[in-house]
Amino acid sequence: MIKIIRFFNLHYGEDEKDKVLENVISNISFRGANLWVLACAIVIASVGLNVNSTAVIIGAMLISPLMGPIVGAGFALGTYDFDLLKKSAKNLAIATAVSLLVSFLYFLLSPFKEAQSELLARTSPNIYDVLIAFFGGLVGVIAITRKEKGNPIPGVAIATALMPPLCTAGYGLAIGNLSYFGGAIYLYTINCFFICISTFLIVKLLKYPKVKFVDTIREKRITRTITALIVIMLVPSFYLAYSLLQERKFVQQVNAFIENEFSNKGYTLIYEKTHFNNRTKKIELAFLDKRFGNDEIKDLQARLGSYRLDGTELIIRQDTSDLKGDILAEIQKHSQHVSEKDIAIQNLRNELSGYTFKDKETIKEITALYPDLAPFSIGKQTVFVTPDSSFNRTVLLYDAGKEFSKEQVDRLSSWLSVKLKSDSVLVMQSAN
Repeated sequence: MIKIIRFFNLHYGEDEKDKVLENVISNISFRGANLWVLACAIVIASVGLNVNSTAVIIGAMLISPLMGPIVGAGFALGTYDFDLLKKSAKNLAIATAVSLLVSFLYFLLSPFKEAQSELLARTSPNIYDVLIAFFGGLVGVIAITRKEKGNPIPGVAIATALMPPLCTAGYGLAIGNLSYFGGAIYLYTINCFFICISTFLIVKLLKYPKVKFVDTIREKRITRTITALIVIMLVPSFYLAYSLLQERKFVQQVNAFIENEFSNKGYTLIYEKTHFNNRTKKIELAFLDKRFGNDEIKDLQARLGSYRLDGTELIIRQDTSDLKGDILAEIQKHSQHVSEKDIAIQNLRNELSGYTFKDKETIKEITALYPDLAPFSIGKQTVFVTPDSSFNRTVLLYDAGKEFSKEQVDRLSSWLSVKLKSDSVLVMQSAN
């Protein structure tokens, strides 16, 4: 057992404590070259977020010197060097202010202000960000205290991701979105705090000497403060992680509802919007040519319970004349380049897919109940009542050489109507 413990002994390969502290202190200050490097890294990260390039963002994180004052604060807490703590805090404040200013100016001047996925990913922190910051910080400080620094340092710079949240906060200020700014600053604060805490723990574990004597009352006060800060950071993060999980479940359940109740029946969906964070959850839908009666909508509302969507309101928008703007707005969220031509193409694709009968279970049941019916074809057909009025009908055609009584055909037609929950079903013999 003792031999196994020795494998995890952090004192093996440890550098001299004085050299480590000297190295940490030298990386705290933001003067001259360090400040220029930081400003350039912020511009590079902002460009990467602006064009949605992960590679460019990673490059910016690799050259960023932001870790210095955060690690310095952790060492200061671990060694009770309050002068070092003040210096670290002051330089971190300077670095943060400069980073926000540079990113704010970049996004203010940039002609491209769409919120890309890389930007949006930094606006909603959760418990996983806490874990990444904490364990990334552990790796970083362990590497700093080694004689051979090795490869972990660049990896820690990427994993802890201090630059992107700051740039996102600057973006939020530039476009006047305080929600983006608040979420990004909170993520940045989480990263800074837990890197600092992990550094503090390793410094205590490696038994770095105290700079000066501190009475036990003051030491207890510091411990209580750190514990309180951890709780303050963890509780909102757990709540955010839980909320994110619930939202993902809601989206999955909505997708299952739409797939089973509409897509599998050949209805062409042209508009979909969900409201999860409202007091009453809502699903808004609109279809290309299907019109639902009040009884059908009530039936669909009742079926939401079977998809664990109790308390969700279903809204089917049937006046498509006012949907054009909403459709454009929804598509703009997912695409940089959107036009009416793109919408027309997508609608045509959806319409063509509507003529394909996708319910394989129903086809298997037809084959089992009516083995003599094969070969047969089944699909959707548009029936025009007037040039401006139409509806979809499921049509099953069986081979012209087969002879089935009217009773058998009626029975199959009735069964399909019940199975597909549709009154528009036609079973007939093919002409050839």
